[in-house]
Amino acid sequence: MSNSINELFVQQYGTNIQHLSQQKGSRLKPFVRTEMVKGKAAFFDRLGAVTAVIKSGRHSDTPLIETPHSRRMCTLASYEIADLIDNADLVRTLIDPTNQYVVAQANALGRSMDDVLIAAMSGTAYTGESGTGTQSLGTDQKLASVSAGAFANLNVSALRKAKEFFDGNDVDESIPRYIALTSSQLNSLLGQTEVTSSDYNVVKALVMGQVDTFLGFKFIRTERLVTQTDATAFNLTTGLYDAGGSSASGKRKVLAWAQDGVVLGVGQDIKAKISERDDKSYSMQAYASMDIGAVRMEEAKVVEILCAE
Repeated sequence: MSNSINELFVQQYGTNIQHLSQQKGSRLKPFVRTEMVKGKAAFFDRLGAVTAVIKSGRHSDTPLIETPHSRRMCTLASYEIADLIDNADLVRTLIDPTNQYVVAQANALGRSMDDVLIAAMSGTAYTGESGTGTQSLGTDQKLASVSAGAFANLNVSALRKAKEFFDGNDVDESIPRYIALTSSQLNSLLGQTEVTSSDYNVVKALVMGQVDTFLGFKFIRTERLVTQTDATAFNLTTGLYDAGGSSASGKRKVLAWAQDGVVLGVGQDIKAKISERDDKSYSMQAYASMDIGAVRMEEAKVVEILCAE
């Protein structure tokens, strides 16, 4: 047997690129109101409720009831990402990764889009004729998931309370409602043994991916939700805000909203381009960008649920 046969051994190389685990694009964009925007900022007008009055008598003067107008401002920001593929890289590899670079970049921009939407839901909204006013999400739109006198991860009781918030604000039930939560909250729901068997069966199907709706909410899993950074306090029996209660600092912010309660302003949707760079030794450049912003349109249509993990 020849001792040099090993020189004929063949090494096999992959001809495809596998993307590592990551959120692929935006998960929240399909579930908010989207508006195309021209310019660096856009204003969205709102019309408030009016109240009818009892007619004072025959031939009485016509009452003029002023209709309240208000507006919210959405400011756009530009996002971009690029990478170079040197000509020498293409010579030394079996595959051309350029197109896959663009896919990875589009995924990154989609995740940034979700970050913008998450920040807008619970952050400061800019108001007024020129957007100089501010409006925070009030504590009356926040609740804590509690159990046995302590903070808890998401449970059915908190979901019911969130539904009560929407219904109590007379949010039109024909408007789709959504909840963004992490895998931790989904797992917590599955462990709720105190709920009715019918609730448990629905929640189990929800976690297994067999259904995606419960108590009128469509559930969207995302691992990009942030945690509470200040000491907002809650009553550990009712789960409602209480200045003398316990701090929710560090708790996960699960978000529930009605679809038209949040606006995504799009100046330019995700746009990708592959081009040759003569200033970089004619390397190929993969480039992607977008121009977006977001604003909460109405506090009554967003609920924040603080959850322990």
